[in-house]
Amino acid sequence: MTTALAMEVPLWIVPPRDPAAEGRLQSELGIPSLLAAILVARGFTDPAEADRFLHPSLDHFHDPSLLPDYEAAVGEILGARERGETIYVHGDYDADGVTSAALFTRFLKRIGCEVVPHVPHRLREGYGIHMDAVGWAHEKGAKLFLTCDCGVAAHEQVRAARDFCMRVVVTDHHQVGDTLPDAQAVVNPHRRDSRYPWPEISGVGVALKLCAGITRDLKFPVEKFYRAYLDLAVLGTVADVMPLLDENRVIARFGLDELRQSKKTGVRALLRVSELADQELTARHIGFQLGPRINAVGRIDDSAIALDLLLTEDVQEAARLARIMDQTNTERRLEQERCIEEAVLMVEEMGVESRHVIYVADPTWHSGLVGLIAGRLVERFRRPAFAATIVGEVAKGSARSIDGFHLKEALDAHRSHILGGGGHAMAAGFSLDVSRQEEFAAALEAYGAGFLTAEHFRRKLVADCEIDPKEAGAKAFEAVRPLMPFGTANPEPSFVCRRVRFQEVTATRKPEHVRVKLQTTDGLRQAMAFHIGERATQKHGCDADIVFHIEENKYNGRTSVRWKICDLQDCAD
Repeated sequence: MTTALAMEVPLWIVPPRDPAAEGRLQSELGIPSLLAAILVARGFTDPAEADRFLHPSLDHFHDPSLLPDYEAAVGEILGARERGETIYVHGDYDADGVTSAALFTRFLKRIGCEVVPHVPHRLREGYGIHMDAVGWAHEKGAKLFLTCDCGVAAHEQVRAARDFCMRVVVTDHHQVGDTLPDAQAVVNPHRRDSRYPWPEISGVGVALKLCAGITRDLKFPVEKFYRAYLDLAVLGTVADVMPLLDENRVIARFGLDELRQSKKTGVRALLRVSELADQELTARHIGFQLGPRINAVGRIDDSAIALDLLLTEDVQEAARLARIMDQTNTERRLEQERCIEEAVLMVEEMGVESRHVIYVADPTWHSGLVGLIAGRLVERFRRPAFAATIVGEVAKGSARSIDGFHLKEALDAHRSHILGGGGHAMAAGFSLDVSRQEEFAAALEAYGAGFLTAEHFRRKLVADCEIDPKEAGAKAFEAVRPLMPFGTANPEPSFVCRRVRFQEVTATRKPEHVRVKLQTTDGLRQAMAFHIGERATQKHGCDADIVFHIEENKYNGRTSVRWKICDLQDCAD
């Protein structure tokens, strides 16, 4: 079924160019006009800031001691080391939590600590820290309970750990509530009293910086530390969809190189099973190949498989674990598509055009997939989406959102309807009594109807700038290369060209994709139009405005530049 939403022409958002600011960057930095235009469009008008962005360095990492409770956390960790006490490292079941636990475990063992790592089983323990894990830590004789990518909301669990005479250090990056857990240290750059310059680091980013500080304090070479652990940091940072700006850009730029040449046995096995060994890696490889394999076992199996992979030095064991993760990811994709098809049908039957917020649930959906289901519903219908499965008498779900609808605020406004829940503006989790689902869905709909408008729901396509075709010639890809790696908050650049002639349109094996030869004011351009084949074919012999990316095309040993058309519209007046 094709909905009206699917046929809707997106709203193009094209900021005006600023020739003065672009000229200043070109003059002071010696960069091409295309690169200057992109930088200005993204807010980099100061030459020094633009140069820092274009040339990230390990020296751009912020001082770890600016993290909240840094001194207290380091004191607890090194104190446990000196006393020979066991440190229980508790991570989370997603890629960020697993890489955080792996980084802490590897580093702490390297400096002589006794470490017992743990990541939770989604079905048996659920999100965050289960009380059983506190008991297990006590049984293992742990004296220090160290969390990563979790713990900032675990007030009861922290109290329980302290009742067992364990000291607690929380490291986390999630939003902080009104009160902090009663731990010896809570290292979270989102704390209200934080002086840390860049709070948008991942859980593994917090772990990386804390361990970098310990390395510095112990008088070990810090650059060598970063080179040893950036492969894990980039995996968690990109997989957790962190904005690739500031410190995260440093992690991504250098971490991708370290990931490609990693000496860690498990990382090498993961690259091989993903068919990425010895390739030039991009953030997209993590987002669509490596991260999903790590997350898959956390979603529908046991995240400990991924942690074991990242910790093992046994080649055969690494290969075995990587194969399990690969197979689990295949199973996850198949099951995910089935669930998404069912969810889409539910939404279409309820008449999405008249709704402001989506709520769907099904007892056959795996709890590890409801977040992916909600995310796909947001992509398709551009409404905040809540998706849940049924476990006994409880509906457990995840939510994903659109700009303008803050999920944590929405859950906070409906605490009387739910058993629990929390998260961020764009992603959250929740649980409620099965009997209250219709009431909860109705309350969410009324809440959303109070401020969401049709403008919130319209698909938007944001371009960096409008350009002259001559700016996107043979050297265009090299001009934009310094912006890499692309990812969240630093997307692949997109441009608008006006009145280009669709001189030839050639079908491919998939009718939704076509090859196009464009006639521009600067000559002919080779292009591909993806997912808009029918609309592009209708423009054969006609002029149109287009939004496009520039890509490097390698074929039969030859490299060329071609345009990748994202959307087209009738020529603007």
